[in-house]
Amino acid sequence: MNSDIDQLETQNPSSPGGPQYTGWQAAIARYFKFGEYRTNFRIETLAGLTTFMTMAYILVVNPLILSDAIFLNQPRDLFAEQVFATAISAAVATLVMAFVAKYPFALAPGMGLNAFFAYSVVLTLNIDWRLALSAVFVEGLIFIALTLTNVRRQIIDAIPLSLKTATSVGIGLFIAYIGLSGNPETGGAGIIVGSEVTTTTLGSLQQPNTLLAIAGIFITTAFLVRRIKGALLWGILATALLGWILGNTPWPTGIVQFPTAPTDLIGQSFVGFSRLTAANFIDFVAVLLVFLFVDLFDTVGTLAGVSMKAGYIKEDGQLPRVNQALFADAVGTTFGAIVGTSTVTTYAESAAGVSEGGRTGFAAVITGILFVFAIFLVPIFEAIPAYATTPALVITGVLMMAGVLEIRWGDPAEAIPAFLTIFFIPLSYSIATGLSVGFITYPIAKTLQGKAHEVTIATWILAAIFIARFVFMTLRFGTAE
Repeated sequence: MNSDIDQLETQNPSSPGGPQYTGWQAAIARYFKFGEYRTNFRIETLAGLTTFMTMAYILVVNPLILSDAIFLNQPRDLFAEQVFATAISAAVATLVMAFVAKYPFALAPGMGLNAFFAYSVVLTLNIDWRLALSAVFVEGLIFIALTLTNVRRQIIDAIPLSLKTATSVGIGLFIAYIGLSGNPETGGAGIIVGSEVTTTTLGSLQQPNTLLAIAGIFITTAFLVRRIKGALLWGILATALLGWILGNTPWPTGIVQFPTAPTDLIGQSFVGFSRLTAANFIDFVAVLLVFLFVDLFDTVGTLAGVSMKAGYIKEDGQLPRVNQALFADAVGTTFGAIVGTSTVTTYAESAAGVSEGGRTGFAAVITGILFVFAIFLVPIFEAIPAYATTPALVITGVLMMAGVLEIRWGDPAEAIPAFLTIFFIPLSYSIATGLSVGFITYPIAKTLQGKAHEVTIATWILAAIFIARFVFMTLRFGTAE
């Protein structure tokens, strides 16, 4: 069967004179519009695999973070259940994205939001973890309502094209920075590390992880310049294999591990409402608003940025099927809260799959299925070190930089907001913050230029919301993020 598929894919499926898919293959190709996007099964499968491999770390990292706050008797006694909850919520949300929105974007519990959930909400504010899950559940319901009423779509449409482009470039730098700055003590590359003197600096070349990550970058670059299909995926696997062979990282301890169903987590978001009292009501509302703000604009920024890279954004700046994409995020968050995990959001790492040529929802189908299988294959994915994904993230950042040429740098009112957006996304470690700064700056710059008439009412309203968000976060939590 595989040989038949390969033979069919020797020519573009949209080519009128070439072989055509038949049977179930044709049905899938028509549903996901392979011909329109000039893609095929091999390309989409490689893209889905690549996206999964660049974000598979969440299967371990998310449970590690949440298990510090979500437990019965002691921290991490629900770790195995959190692995299941993380994987199944990612799978459900990604498959909704695949079949409803038909985009190659993957979703999972969001980094940053999970840390805020665990360390700020539960451990600092002393809000019961069940009540915190209730806040996430309510957030998901609000997102569903905002999506059905077109509010979230209007937000994306209100983003000026220059900021959409800048967000795409900023996301590229952001995911490259994530790959380069991973902590070597937890398996990261450590190419960029913290410094008390210079804030950040070059890591130690005596660190094996750092040397392996650098080697992986060169290996992946070789794959890419030689036009090898699946260069990013092969780069991840080659880097991991090199680490195993050299003994820097342990080989997988097994292949299959029977999953632990989240019996102690499922439905606790409903139980949490019974923990809501007059004493903690204000904190509950504050936490809910933070989840709403950060998730909303992280998702909006990611969708806009990765869609620019994929070429989905039309000349008028609009993203087709945006409501369907936002619906996947909302469903994922709601479902995730029910099974016991923090807010589910669209992942910037989806850009890695897009860079491999993924253009349809079939790539997301592959990613979603892999998350399901991952529930049984945790030992394998645990054995792939974080530094092995560094090459794919760095090369994706390189490819996403191309959008910088589309920004009108000769116009200061366009250039300054765009630059600030690009600058703040990686350095604040937040897509939402970068987009916020750009959104606030854009209408002010246009007004000072005497072109306030070019700024829509929606853009002004969103700028005001962003300013209010910064003020609220600073007053309530002592930080703007």
